[in-house]
Amino acid sequence: MPGVRGPSEYSQEPPRHPSLQINAKEPFNAEPPRSALNSSYITPVDLFYKRNHGPIPIVDDIERYRVSVCGLVENPKELSMAIIRKLPKYEVTATLQCAGNRRTAMSKTKTVKGVGWDVSAIGNATWGGAKLSDVLELVGIPKLTSVTSSGGKHVEFVSVDMCKEEKGGPYKASIPLNQATNPEADVLLAYEMNGEPLNRDHGYPLRGIVPGVIGARSVKWLDSINIIAEECQGFFMQKDYKMFPPTVDWDNINWSTRRPQMDFPVQSVICSFEDVDVVKQRKVSTILQ
Repeated sequence: MPGVRGPSEYSQEPPRHPSLQINAKEPFNAEPPRSALNSSYITPVDLFYKRNHGPIPIVDDIERYRVSVCGLVENPKELSMAIIRKLPKYEVTATLQCAGNRRTAMSKTKTVKGVGWDVSAIGNATWGGAKLSDVLELVGIPKLTSVTSSGGKHVEFVSVDMCKEEKGGPYKASIPLNQATNPEADVLLAYEMNGEPLNRDHGYPLRGIVPGVIGARSVKWLDSINIIAEECQGFFMQKDYKMFPPTVDWDNINWSTRRPQMDFPVQSVICSFEDVDVVKQRKVSTILQ
């Protein structure tokens, strides 16, 4: 894509907040102290967790940047940011959580592979952008569509980001078409986060936001949006982020027996204290009268 380059080294990474707990340096994966999640309803951008699979892409010519919408559609298009910004803008406050959040605690029960997250690979932000349902109308897909006339049933987001898990190919993931075309689902092509333009760590200039679904489906640094017949066959849809019973381990796992993880179970964690904090018992005097 003109104007977009993916650096092969980590020499041009953006600056990060010094209080972030770094779980992996290259690629950079980090989370804030849990107290940061408690400090405000909206998580500040610099304290929002960082989840990456390679060097942060650089888009150095926004005027030439395009995201293509193609695949099983009758009217494929390449859309500039100017076109996307002309669509009605919506703001959606939504929480994103990495599917690997709390992996460190999980591994105390049974070994889990992947980045060792504590509890803070989660953040709540106000995202601004165009609804995906409006964007898809530009290529002839009406709202509340489950299948296109050409047989498309899923929407695949493809990133500029190249990652080792895809053997040097782009990161990608998909959601069902009926979710993408439903205005009430609030799926966005976001260009703002907390009222400011997306920064590089969080997907500049354009990313997907899929509320209520694991963060792995809210693809950053969008390159293309493909309408496909079957769900995405990428690594993070087919060989990771799936739920298995306790009888399955890394020696007998069969990835094809489970569907990709999408929504999250409800959970909770105490953020007002760190695991190392000690609460001293207070003596209470009772006066009997």
